Amino acid sequence: MKHSSVLIVGCGDIGIRTGGLLMAQGWDVAGVRRDSSKLPAGFVAYAANYTQPASLNFIERLEPDFVLATFNPADRTPAGYKAGFQTAMSHLISGLGSHRPRHTLMVSSTRVFAEARGGWVDDDSPLTNDDPCALAIITAEQQLLASGHNASVVRFAGIYGIPGSRLISRVRRGDLCHPEPVSYTNRIHRADCAGFLAHLLQLVDAGKTIKRLYTGVDDEPAPRYEVEAWLARAMGLEVLPQQKVPASVDQSTERGGSGHKRCRNKALHDSGYQLIYPDYKSGYTALLAQN
Repeated sequence: MKHSSVLIVGCGDIGIRTGGLLMAQGWDVAGVRRDSSKLPAGFVAYAANYTQPASLNFIERLEPDFVLATFNPADRTPAGYKAGFQTAMSHLISGLGSHRPRHTLMVSSTRVFAEARGGWVDDDSPLTNDDPCALAIITAEQQLLASGHNASVVRFAGIYGIPGSRLISRVRRGDLCHPEPVSYTNRIHRADCAGFLAHLLQLVDAGKTIKRLYTGVDDEPAPRYEVEAWLARAMGLEVLPQQKVPASVDQSTERGGSGHKRCRNKALHDSGYQLIYPDYKSGYTALLAQN
């Protein structure tokens, strides 16, 4: 019996985790990344830089059943985002040639949403038109969805789960954000990123129809200060009162973000996926136990 096959382009941490889950279910898994020696045993490894012309032209002859695109920006500038998403997607579609996978999934970001004042968003909420980095991601999404391929986009927010993260290190130093003005955050544990992506691919493999757009977050958007204060207490640290920041200060901009929003994950739940870590407390409790 022929096993289903998946090609993971830009196969970093999330791709490797997703591939591992699928491999455990008998799938044939191949990964593409610049340094293919970093792929785990069992993956068929291909070395390629997806920002370079013709770099993915070998995909057509591979004829994978499924493709998972887990792109990253070449750097944190608008040009880096354009290379890492918009240009990369052009090269992927070109590299597929005449081959039509059963489904192609793209990992995207909730950064694409226009909302920046703490309002609620879902899969069909308006997209930004003034963030050049997000616009490169949006263009890549649109390229894929308009390509004629069976395709879906999963927009993740605040992926966490790596022991010794910068947030945990900062909170351990006592460097908490200010409680006001409130800045909402959304997140999802990397185990659930991989679990949800594998779940969607398995649904299609079983003959199910999946949506074109998903918002990949856990069940509990929360104010940034609430998360950081909880983390501090969970690490046995004293949380000291902080001076209120004037309402005119955009705290999310201070921290390098692009505003704040609260993301709904109804489509994720409607798909039948069960979150391993449905909120930040369960996720960070597990993470702190690893440190």
